[in-house]
Amino acid sequence: MEKKDTNQEYKNVIASCKDLYKAKLGDYGAAWHVLRPSSLTDQIYIKAKRIQTLQLTGENRVGEDIRGEFVGIVNYSVMALIQLELGFEDKPLAPEEALACYDRYVEQAFELMQRKNHDYGEAWRNMRQSSLVDIILMKLLRVKEIEDAGGRTSVSEGLDANYFDILNYAVFALIQIEEETLPENEA
Repeated sequence: MEKKDTNQEYKNVIASCKDLYKAKLGDYGAAWHVLRPSSLTDQIYIKAKRIQTLQLTGENRVGEDIRGEFVGIVNYSVMALIQLELGFEDKPLAPEEALACYDRYVEQAFELMQRKNHDYGEAWRNMRQSSLVDIILMKLLRVKEIEDAGGRTSVSEGLDANYFDILNYAVFALIQIEEETLPENEA
């Protein structure tokens, strides 16, 4: 069995997520820049909760797949990180700035993944997707608590650390989904 190249798999997933982000920038601009970070948190929550519901019931009445929801979690997490840095405004960001910010935050997420992956020995590869979703939901509840406390924590990581973790767990789930769709001899 061939050793998996997590770095390349990660970059492939991010490229796919960025393609959708760019396409939506073309359709809507960065209209999301008017959202407060808490609204972005709720958007991520909606997507994660839908994945959990689909996993629990096995029934999909909307027709959109789980993969698309994980892509949304990645992209909304990046948007939330951008909002934490720039704040929300009553006008969209210029598309070039929105793309530059996207690239900067996914690079930071990638570097964080490399450090954690080293220390944790790629434990995520043996995790169930349902666990990845549950951890994302737990981190979102943490984010909501921190937001409700005005961003203050006494001993815990801040909002940005949680968004980075959410982003990376969603990427891990997307890598797993990609591996599930490969023919036996390529996996």
